[in-house]
Amino acid sequence: MPEPLIEIKNVKKTFDGNQVVKGMNLDVYKGEFLTLLGPSGCGKTTLLRMLGGFLEPDEGEILLEGKSLTGIPPYKREVNTVFQSYALFPNLNVRENIAFGLKMKKLPRKEIDEKVQEIIEMCQLEMLANRKPSKLSGGQQQRVAIARSLVNAPKVLLLDEPLGALDLQLRKQMQISLKRLQRKLGMTYVYVTHDQEEAMVLSDRIVVINNGQIEQIGTPEEIYGKPSTLFSAQFLGESNFFTTEDGSELSVRPEFLKIYTSFSKEIQGALPGKISETVFMGPFSRICVELEDGKKVFALEPSGMNDYAAEQSVFVYWNPEDSVHIKKQEK
Repeated sequence: MPEPLIEIKNVKKTFDGNQVVKGMNLDVYKGEFLTLLGPSGCGKTTLLRMLGGFLEPDEGEILLEGKSLTGIPPYKREVNTVFQSYALFPNLNVRENIAFGLKMKKLPRKEIDEKVQEIIEMCQLEMLANRKPSKLSGGQQQRVAIARSLVNAPKVLLLDEPLGALDLQLRKQMQISLKRLQRKLGMTYVYVTHDQEEAMVLSDRIVVINNGQIEQIGTPEEIYGKPSTLFSAQFLGESNFFTTEDGSELSVRPEFLKIYTSFSKEIQGALPGKISETVFMGPFSRICVELEDGKKVFALEPSGMNDYAAEQSVFVYWNPEDSVHIKKQEK
């Protein structure tokens, strides 16, 4: 395993008596796209702000390349942050906005021009270089904000829900651009979002956070396919849960739940129920089945595969290898 670029060691943070970060431990590796995923108020943005130097931990330590960041202000850290609000200078054009940080470092004019031109081309901003922010779309402004952070060649780029203000189609386009740029530069991104789909599309690894604590760390495939906690299974994608005799849970994703219109020996253990609702979702339909005990479960089937009638009696079944056993958590 390579040496971590960032080490977060037992970091805690409290606001007004409420501990929002509860002893987090996390390593971030050079060149990876790491996403902090969780609901609003779970502590992910607080953790990001501590990485950026905008907050200091109450306890614990954050290291960058083995050196403590304690007491080092944001402008002295080799870390840049991109926020949801673009914070561009309205009186400066795109080129001048990108160059601003380099000018503050008092670099030679020629070096500034070369660095700015390189990042403008990399971020595909050539046609916009002389425009003021008021003449740019939301997506274009966000690209400028990212370019302004990248031109300083930080060791880590922190992104706090940077696409949250964009509409769905533009957000998807920007996701592709962000990932492409990160791969091209080989840069380390730490990205905050509450959007599960966005996390799965962008990330090399995902850190699922809930109530100030890390629930699970893994690749998108690992967390979706093998959630280790009930929260991970519920938050990343949809799942059906069935309580076992020992009080733990079986998680079955909707795509693995099969619906049969008649019982056969091949589906011993199938649960009887009735069709409650069918929702068309383009290539797939989401089918709700109400079991005999009143519990509702969901299956995904290709649209048009079956024409179920409301209240139709059916059986639901899943292959054991398609379920994930989630151990009962100690309180």
